[in-house]
Amino acid sequence: MTGADDLLEKLAAALGPKGLTRDPADLSPWLEDWRKRYRGAALAMASPASTQEVVQILKLCSAANVPIVPQGGNTSMVAGATPCEEGRSLLLSMRRMNRIRSLSAQSNSAVCEAGVVLSHLHEAAEGEGRRFPLTLGARGTATIGGLISTNAGGTQVLRFGTMRGLVQGLEAVLPDGTLFEGLTPLKKDNRGYDVRQLLIGAEGTLGIVTAANLKLVPAIGSRSVAWVGVSSPTKALELLHLLSAGMANSIEGFELVPRSALELVLAHVPGTRQPLEAMHEWNVLIEATAPVAAPSPEEALSAALGSAFAAGLAEDAAIAPNEAQAGAFWRIRDSISEAEHKDGPAAKHDLSVEVAAMPGFIVEATAAVERRFPGSRVIAFGHLGDGNVHFNVRAPQDAGPDWLRDEAPAVTRYVHDLVVAAGGSISAEHGIGQMRLSELHRLADPARLGVMRAIKNALDPKGIMNPGKLVPPFDGAQESLAEATLQP
Repeated sequence: MTGADDLLEKLAAALGPKGLTRDPADLSPWLEDWRKRYRGAALAMASPASTQEVVQILKLCSAANVPIVPQGGNTSMVAGATPCEEGRSLLLSMRRMNRIRSLSAQSNSAVCEAGVVLSHLHEAAEGEGRRFPLTLGARGTATIGGLISTNAGGTQVLRFGTMRGLVQGLEAVLPDGTLFEGLTPLKKDNRGYDVRQLLIGAEGTLGIVTAANLKLVPAIGSRSVAWVGVSSPTKALELLHLLSAGMANSIEGFELVPRSALELVLAHVPGTRQPLEAMHEWNVLIEATAPVAAPSPEEALSAALGSAFAAGLAEDAAIAPNEAQAGAFWRIRDSISEAEHKDGPAAKHDLSVEVAAMPGFIVEATAAVERRFPGSRVIAFGHLGDGNVHFNVRAPQDAGPDWLRDEAPAVTRYVHDLVVAAGGSISAEHGIGQMRLSELHRLADPARLGVMRAIKNALDPKGIMNPGKLVPPFDGAQESLAEATLQP
């Protein structure tokens, strides 16, 4: 009997028939990433139903030196939850741990297990007159554990911040099976290093998040959504400053949409309509909200847009007269990626620079990329107010089917060189995973890489947690995991 067979027998005994499967048909959907760019293999898939079962899994895998690949909804944009091709890992699905343990309107908090789907938390919070203020396109599939492990952002970061700011407490299992119990939401705690923050954004490389205490806010009583045409990203940012001066506590969304992105959506997504009478080179989608019993933000937003016209910041604008129209505006923004996919291949990048520098970066980097790669077409869109845009480079119209494989890597390297030169980040909200690992290794500050490696080696000295993701390997300093694992 091999070491792998012995481990799987022990796991089967500990987890029962619902907790472990080796059936290729059961495994297959979870071995490929959401974008269908990576496919791996695994020994089996463990599906624990409790924190104690996660503890047992990690203790057994640590003793056997078997790698673990944690997975939630499998919506990673960078293949962060996809096992490697060698097939030596155990896939650890958290989807059965899907209970909302508690939800309190009085304390504005919810304690959720890692497998809770984001949309389910939204619904539960709404039932108590509260909301969890983070949303994104994959809300019907993405899980709380995955959102924490990637420090997810979304469209409400402008007001409420990323997942890092919404987590008040964590329960997690460390690589050796030790249970970290930190769910209590202490506002003050000076007992040294913040283990919770270390685990947030770690992409499952330091342990398994099993539950979290999350911050809730009052439910929305009313909202006002506007579509505004502007002449440039600079004017868009000036418009945001104007809105923030008078409506700082109500502006939740401020999304930049170029004309090229709008045209793609209108061409490829049935049922979408042009929001304004004329096309504008740039557009912004604005959402302002007010809590229950507070005045609607529509009057304040209308007055602010009037000031924007007077200041020459806006060319045209439409405020949605009803929820159906507000949803139609948001559908355009949410459909950009879908429309891009239907139109053809693109090298996609998730970048951030200082907010004040973003308008200039968009214009200058677009020109530089399109000069360097003739025929390429840049679409830069997204969360202008927090300095994060999706900077996607579409293939030339006459590009062949192998463009993504043959040409896109050089495009990505060039785009990343530009953003690093601007003092920015090559990953604003999607993470590193497998897709960006080599680029992080190439471009990151040596001090940052050294600290990350030291933390990884301290908490996971056997290197079993989500290998091949986030943390670049030591250059010859560690024994190959392939040689160290699964020996008879």
